[in-house]
Amino acid sequence: MAEAARRVLYRRMTSRSPDEPHRTATPLELFFDLCFVVAVAQAAASLHHAVTEGHTGQGVLGFLMVFFAIWWAWVNFSWFSSAYDTDDVPFRLTTMVQIAGALILAAGVPRAFDHGDFRLITLGYVVMRLAMVTQWLRVAAQDPAHRGTALRFAGGIALVQAGWVLRLLLPAPWDFRMFFVLVVCELLVPVWAERKAPTRWHPHHIAERYSLFTLIVLGESVLSATLAVEAAFGTGHAASLVWLAAAGLVIVFSMWWLYFERSAHDLLVSLRAGIRWGYGHYFILAAAAAVGAGLAAMADFHSHVSHVSARAAAYSVAVPVAVYLSSLFLLQIRPHYRGVVVYAFPAAIVLVLLAPLGPAPVQVIALLIAALTTVVVLARHPRPAPASAPS
Repeated sequence: MAEAARRVLYRRMTSRSPDEPHRTATPLELFFDLCFVVAVAQAAASLHHAVTEGHTGQGVLGFLMVFFAIWWAWVNFSWFSSAYDTDDVPFRLTTMVQIAGALILAAGVPRAFDHGDFRLITLGYVVMRLAMVTQWLRVAAQDPAHRGTALRFAGGIALVQAGWVLRLLLPAPWDFRMFFVLVVCELLVPVWAERKAPTRWHPHHIAERYSLFTLIVLGESVLSATLAVEAAFGTGHAASLVWLAAAGLVIVFSMWWLYFERSAHDLLVSLRAGIRWGYGHYFILAAAAAVGAGLAAMADFHSHVSHVSARAAAYSVAVPVAVYLSSLFLLQIRPHYRGVVVYAFPAAIVLVLLAPLGPAPVQVIALLIAALTTVVVLARHPRPAPASAPS
């Protein structure tokens, strides 16, 4: 009885099988995702306000920087848990420390956007990443086959975190330049560490984890756009806001449909493919979050509380939609489809970027992406040929 209780409280952290049947996301992983969306929502809301106030360039740059911290911490946890999720007490407690770090980061987002103060964001990020170091040190102690890989991960992550802290001491513009240097270092740590002895992640599990996070981010976009429309509805522009809300729903529904039309697990056939696919999702997820901010900015424009032109507001929707379609096409559509779909995606992307030059740009974007979704569905499920008449 005591031995059984001990196994529940503590398990040896050894690599899980990549062929494990029926591997799905755990309740802890789902809780982790939901808590991270708080930070995503803060970043999207700050982008929305920056666009509305006419600080689009500054807002986009700040959003991309903050979103990298959120996304990269999520990515590292997801791939680690795919290989080493023991679901014991130490694993759960360490994961909750990472969640606390994400909430600290979320609390620092407004100060980063409004005052360029990244201290609280950096603190939250370092908390998340140092929790990951403790996980890798546990692997190094308990999984001899991957000890070298685990030590590379732990040492590389810890070293880069020291760089993030030191960056706070640098004067402008060196602190800004150092950000991109450290981003490159963060991205190179897994590439370098995995060369020692690749970890054994589960393709189906990884594909599901990314799908779930994409789903949650798309839901956050719907929420942010809905709240903006609700806040603007009492301004006397109900008709235009109804059309905007309808078009926004078509856009987000189509984004969902295109992403989930085909599972991506069969694309994750190697470490190289996994890194390319996993890293490329930064653009899919960031664009999905930014679409909600863009729709909220369009609601502000229709309510005459925005400080930007109609074209600038429309591009706050068109650009993230185009980035989303481009990234999805390269990562998941092109490998699965041939023929008309391969040509329909680039054409739709160009037309989406041209839509703000004409009237009703968001409605036009909605029609374009809905038409593209129809093309993809028909290519996946072609109509059966009519049966020949009996002779």
